[in-house]
Amino acid sequence: MNRSPLFILFLRSVSLSPLPSPVLQYIRRIVVNTFLESEAESAEYLRLNKRTGNGKIFCICMYVAFSLTCIHYFMDASFTAGFLRNIGAKGLGAAFEHLMYSSPKAKLWSLAWWAVLIITFYFVIPASIILIGFHEKLSNYGLRLNNAFKDIRLYAVMLCVMVPLVLYFSSTKSFQARYPFYEVAPGESLFPDFMIWECLYFLQFFSLEFFFRGFMVHGLKQRFGFYSVFIMTIPYCMIHFGKPMPETIAAIIAGIVLGVLSLKSRSVYLGVLIHYSVAITMDLCSLWHKGTWSH
Repeated sequence: MNRSPLFILFLRSVSLSPLPSPVLQYIRRIVVNTFLESEAESAEYLRLNKRTGNGKIFCICMYVAFSLTCIHYFMDASFTAGFLRNIGAKGLGAAFEHLMYSSPKAKLWSLAWWAVLIITFYFVIPASIILIGFHEKLSNYGLRLNNAFKDIRLYAVMLCVMVPLVLYFSSTKSFQARYPFYEVAPGESLFPDFMIWECLYFLQFFSLEFFFRGFMVHGLKQRFGFYSVFIMTIPYCMIHFGKPMPETIAAIIAGIVLGVLSLKSRSVYLGVLIHYSVAITMDLCSLWHKGTWSH
């Protein structure tokens, strides 16, 4: 199977970037080397496993669909409370509903529930599938510290590109209506609830990076090589539906870049650092524009 024409098209799109020439050449070198290595590994795997099925690919794809569905529905607290009642746990359903809607810290509890769903479906279950179902190491799926921060220069470049954009968009009404997820009331201290939320926020970003750039990219790369990055980018873009359009479009670019970095380094840790750095910058800029930074 010759997948080179698609890769050439991708390189041409990178060439149209407004980035300075040295930066562009550095990125092209990363992309080219990663493409050649991942495609060679995929070709070798397919050559040695012509007669075997793709049970792992089937499992990963089905689990991705299942997990995204569960998160979408159970994120709705009323749906979750109803589900608990329907399975006979009426007391638990009532207690859950109280936490989500009536307790003094309802907004923190509702966000914590969302974070728990993400951590469970994006990390705990996939990690169990890898260890118990596939009998493989988590380090094969991006949880590898060795060479994880080798391309730290690219992290600096991405921050230099993203921070001015965040500063601009954080002044818009649509942005401020969305961020931060934990809405700080006038006069409310950032400690401890906002800080607790930011810690949970980090854990969900770690889980998200593991799921998309680890479980999906490294789980699919043996069959699809470099193009596992683009397969992963489709659901990754879709989970941003409902957010401001510029952010959703940026998610396509970020998904590809972070996917390539994960393929190259075989680690998701740089992606976690990039993702959370941008996210916390977004939150703090939004608070600053709303006038709650000083509290």
